[in-house]
Amino acid sequence: MSFTSGADQYDRFMGRYSAPLASVFTDFARLADGARVLDVGCGPGALTRELVSRMGSAAVCAVDPSEAFVEAARERLPMVRVERAVAEALPFEDKVFDAALAQLVVHFMADPLGGLREMRRVTKASGVVAACVWDHAGGHGPLGVFWEAARALDVDVDDESSRAGARRGHLAELFEAAGLRDIEEGAVSVEVEHRSFEEWWEPFTLGVGPAGAYVARLGAMEQDQLRELCRERLPDAPFVVSARAWAARGMA
Repeated sequence: MSFTSGADQYDRFMGRYSAPLASVFTDFARLADGARVLDVGCGPGALTRELVSRMGSAAVCAVDPSEAFVEAARERLPMVRVERAVAEALPFEDKVFDAALAQLVVHFMADPLGGLREMRRVTKASGVVAACVWDHAGGHGPLGVFWEAARALDVDVDDESSRAGARRGHLAELFEAAGLRDIEEGAVSVEVEHRSFEEWWEPFTLGVGPAGAYVARLGAMEQDQLRELCRERLPDAPFVVSARAWAARGMA
């Protein structure tokens, strides 16, 4: 899946969660000092920026299928090589990276297993491949309240819960099928404070990702219903959203 929204809209919607997640996910990956790292599905660069802060610009490369995200990442991190490419066809030779990471990407891959095999292909023997996906199936991702309210209006809504990696253990299953070894699985979490309900809700109206596309398809009355259902399910502001992602780490 290639996002059609701009980088600023993505930052306002998911960046508020993906930016703090990048730090704990990188900790989970346990990268060696001096490692050369590929960020697969980099978006506007949340994880890329974290990797640069730890490894330096020369040690980091990134890819994303969205032209807008590639342009944004290049502008924000001009010393990093950022290419437009899908995970299933990475534009690199075999075994050139010490690690390949994918934050909040596997569930958007057209072929998740193929994407993970590509990550393994470009990673050196005994190098690290790691990925994480929000816990959509368990309802503990940052969009849990939103999708709960959406299901109250539409039981057939695609709430992302059936996507690859969104349930406990599925990333590890995919890693094994992709030929990775010494697989570890776990969870990484962040807490994000919202000053008001409106500050939490407004980014859902920007058309970003499956949630934004769902809101955009609703009529004005249905949008109002969904907004108020979400308001009922959230604490009084200010409130904190605790968001969990399933994570897996394996060796190439």
